[in-house]
Amino acid sequence: MSKLTSKEEFMAKFDSCKGLLALRVAGGSLDSKKKDILCCGGTGCHASCAQEIMDNLRAEIKAAGLENDVNVVQTGCFGFCAQGPIVKVMPDNIFYVQVKPEDAAEIVTKHIVNHEPVERLLFVEPMLKQAIHDYAQMSFYAKQSRIALRNCGLIDPEKIEDYIANDGYLGLTKCLFEMTPDQVVQTVLNSGICGRGGAGFPTGLKWKIAAGVKAEEKYIVCNADEGDPGAFMDRSIMEGDPNSVIEAMAIGAYAIGAQRGLVYIRAEYPLAVNRLQKAIDQAREAGLLGQNILGTDFSFDIEIKLGAGAFVCGEETALIHSMEGQRGEPTTKPPFPANIGGGYWGCSTNVNNVETYASIPQIIVKGADWYAGIGNWKRELDENGNFVKTISGNAGTKVFALGGKITNTGLVEVPMGTTLREVIEEIGGGIPNGKSFKAAQTGGPSGGCIPASLIDTPIDYDNLIAIGSMMGSGGLIVMDEDTCMVDLARFFLDFTVDESCGKCTPCRIGTKRLLEILDKIIAGNGELEDLDRLEELSNYIKSASLCGLGQTAPNPVLSTLRYFRDEYVAHIVDKKCPAGVCKSLLQFKIDLDKCIGCGMCAKNCPADAIARTDYIAPGHKLASFAIDPAKCVKCGACMEKCKPHAIYKD
Repeated sequence: MSKLTSKEEFMAKFDSCKGLLALRVAGGSLDSKKKDILCCGGTGCHASCAQEIMDNLRAEIKAAGLENDVNVVQTGCFGFCAQGPIVKVMPDNIFYVQVKPEDAAEIVTKHIVNHEPVERLLFVEPMLKQAIHDYAQMSFYAKQSRIALRNCGLIDPEKIEDYIANDGYLGLTKCLFEMTPDQVVQTVLNSGICGRGGAGFPTGLKWKIAAGVKAEEKYIVCNADEGDPGAFMDRSIMEGDPNSVIEAMAIGAYAIGAQRGLVYIRAEYPLAVNRLQKAIDQAREAGLLGQNILGTDFSFDIEIKLGAGAFVCGEETALIHSMEGQRGEPTTKPPFPANIGGGYWGCSTNVNNVETYASIPQIIVKGADWYAGIGNWKRELDENGNFVKTISGNAGTKVFALGGKITNTGLVEVPMGTTLREVIEEIGGGIPNGKSFKAAQTGGPSGGCIPASLIDTPIDYDNLIAIGSMMGSGGLIVMDEDTCMVDLARFFLDFTVDESCGKCTPCRIGTKRLLEILDKIIAGNGELEDLDRLEELSNYIKSASLCGLGQTAPNPVLSTLRYFRDEYVAHIVDKKCPAGVCKSLLQFKIDLDKCIGCGMCAKNCPADAIARTDYIAPGHKLASFAIDPAKCVKCGACMEKCKPHAIYKD
């Protein structure tokens, strides 16, 4: 794209690009001639032959002589990861799932040429057990409000023209020519958006603090290296809509007076890094980054800093140290990063995460009131319409990485205040295999567990904290009746122990001691006094740790003790794991009345722990089998192979 040197040139380019997306977003019919075939190009689908699918589609289109009528467009992640690879035909709005390279010929021949959908590739709603022809009617998407994810699955992330066509860089242009930096800050403050990286600090207030610092050199930083599940969402936005982050960083830089931007992203995500670099290069070539942007006196540029995926570097001071080439460790505050002496190379620095930035351009284009009206946020404004204080609730939307024992896994974006039940049952499609919902864990590895009794809790920052969980970076892991909550707490604590930077004693030593107590309980050696020790130590770690990693690490322990204490007691007193998960407390037994004496269990036992007995069940001619608990390694192979289901866990 040629360099744009004025507002007039940008608006002319914007108008010319607008028609690019008209076909994809307009309603159409199966017999419309012009079509776009959108193919998911996210990391997950790439690993499942997405490139081969696209190559095959292009070859079939060429063979049919339809090159001028049909475009194959690589997009970012659609979010519905459980059903990938995904192919969507527009403007028909027909959504094909679990597509294979060999399906390309049928899609082109049947759908494109003969105007008939390929029924076998349509998504089938689990509850209704019927194929869905119209993407908009799929329950996974119907309840979502996609703002941060608005372009993922819609545009080609490697073409800046596609981004511009969907209101891209319109927000930056509005800021440069119609708003002062103070007005930009006030708009973000009025919108009510809070940092989506976990802490939930008001973004507008963060920008206001940075803008108030008098300094010749300032930096604006994008944290794209958060730990899972934040990294999953960051990666998907970077892969599917990198220009939204670039534009938002430029808007933030204009607002606070920064000249340089840095994106800190983990090197393990090469596709995201590659697409982000392409987007930066294209924005620079178009005059939307660099010196005197669009002919103004505002100059701003961005560079990429690669990280190694350390969970602790989600904390902004640890991130800054890592960007400087130092060990990724947090520091005490003040000074805060916005203060001189607290930021990148001692300069005033503002840090926000990917999801926060992805919403900023839409807030500028559509206004603070539009965003504040989404969710359940109530605010008090002064006589000039400026934000004074929050009355209740939270504004905007939140992206969650929905996973675990749930039918529909993937990325979902919902308004604040959406209940846990709506996410699990309506968007997630409920618990598979007829199991019952037991708990959900929000906030990533440091989040808390929410029991089934609180499934109607509205999801927002305040409500989650009140019940012992947190929003965090947006993980939402669903658990069914087969989950052991003690084992789950141990699993997440094991992660935070490994990820601790080791700088402060409460986190370095305290989390290790917590893990040792949980190991003791799971091994069947626990005592009731251990429950008091867990609570006392957890509260100490929360209050005394240096950064957010240590302060939130005990959350899984505290929340499971709060809501599932009976499971801890069962492990300690009864020496049993109610969910049948903890191997040390588990025994495999044979129901002799069900055993038919086929011997499949003994044949498949790797430890030779199963032998024939003299007992013959009534009505059977063959002797039964018995399991020697001393030899049993509790692998479950016998239970898996037993056709009459005579083997059970006790």
